[in-house]
Amino acid sequence: MSSSTGTLKIEGARYILTLDGERRIIRDGSILIEGQRIARVDKTAALAGVRADRVIDARHAVITPGFVNNHMHISYAHPVRGIFPDDLDPMVYLAHVFTLQGAMSAEDEYVTSLLAITELLKGGTTCILDPGSTKFLDVCLRAYEESGCRIVIGDQVVDRPNPLHLPVYSTDEAIKRMEAAVDTYDGRLDGRVRAWAMPFEALYCSDELLRAAKALADRRRVGMTLHQANRAGAVKFYREKHGMRPVEYLDRLGVLGPNVLLAHVIDLDDTELEAIRRTGTKTVMAPPAALKMGSRMTVTAKLPEMVAQGITVSLATDAGNNSNLLETMRAMYLVAVLYKDARGTTGVIPAELAVELATLGGAKALGLDAEIGSLEPGKKADLVLFDTRRPEWAALHNPVNSLVYNADGRSVDTVIVDGRVVVEGGRVSYVDELELVAKVQGVGERLLERTGIRFAPRWPVV
Repeated sequence: MSSSTGTLKIEGARYILTLDGERRIIRDGSILIEGQRIARVDKTAALAGVRADRVIDARHAVITPGFVNNHMHISYAHPVRGIFPDDLDPMVYLAHVFTLQGAMSAEDEYVTSLLAITELLKGGTTCILDPGSTKFLDVCLRAYEESGCRIVIGDQVVDRPNPLHLPVYSTDEAIKRMEAAVDTYDGRLDGRVRAWAMPFEALYCSDELLRAAKALADRRRVGMTLHQANRAGAVKFYREKHGMRPVEYLDRLGVLGPNVLLAHVIDLDDTELEAIRRTGTKTVMAPPAALKMGSRMTVTAKLPEMVAQGITVSLATDAGNNSNLLETMRAMYLVAVLYKDARGTTGVIPAELAVELATLGGAKALGLDAEIGSLEPGKKADLVLFDTRRPEWAALHNPVNSLVYNADGRSVDTVIVDGRVVVEGGRVSYVDELELVAKVQGVGERLLERTGIRFAPRWPVV
């Protein structure tokens, strides 16, 4: 899919949530897009005389920036989505996940990635970070090109034995794989694809590998992401071996910094928070996955405190077979309601902050806040139009409250990425969805047959 080169005018929206520096909400507003970028955002009357190659009537729409999902394994989950019992131990579950992924072919990953991206786009997510789990990046690049999504990718590596059935490389080979991914893919598809260093998790990586990953990110001016869930066993290991908690140890290694994104960040103590704050390290939390995995997020994860300390927080859903859902808006809703309950007050995570975390926070965590995350002249044209004629949008008085607490991805009508319309009327423009779903169903059936992994429903199937 090539980038847009013409002009597009989105005219007469009920509200535009700009997320600009003043957080303006424009009633009866229009947006002019020239090529890949936003040229003007203003009242409809101010743009009345401006012509464009195409005009979209937005009189029934609320327009927002595209949402950013900063931890989403897109390449392996959908073919076996929903087969795992919800009381399965997380480590046992993950071992099955990566066994299944190891049996996937390049074509399997391509159709799976395309379906995951399609679901994300239809829910208003325009930018995704896949934390390195895609094996066949050269083939899956087709999915990124055809769908028009914006994505951060890499090659996830470990150089220590692990219980997750992740392939173990020598330290030198792991470093070379990360370098090759950055060299090959960073900046592809007119810059819509970025490539980062992606060691999987510090517990399964040597100090040398972690330092090399950070050095690669620094040298190539890209990012680095790392699973950092602070599970109880990991905390115990670091305390016994190093006399400190996991994030403290990463700080001592010198692998924290403004170009580092720590994923999950459950159960951090104040010392770890201070290390993250002091180094400018970014974070991403995946509330749907944390809740389903029994991570005690609302008890131990300090999202309100992190925001109060100026730490960059972004949102994610994680894979479609641990959270089971991909909708970034659901993560936005969850952080807005869960911490009110957890802290026993309505005075935390207002709706406005939840929207910021799902848009600007996500962009900042990726180092892309100069390009995406708000609707301002000069930024990339990544935006979502919601159909407010649907019942969940009635009655519409405060579009921020309605977006966070009432709406979900079912009311997404139109999605634009890099100035190109990729979803219109709730349908994607680049693939036959029914045919794609059928293909992924077949992939899943063959995967289960090849691996012998089976989990029957608890209720009898007759």
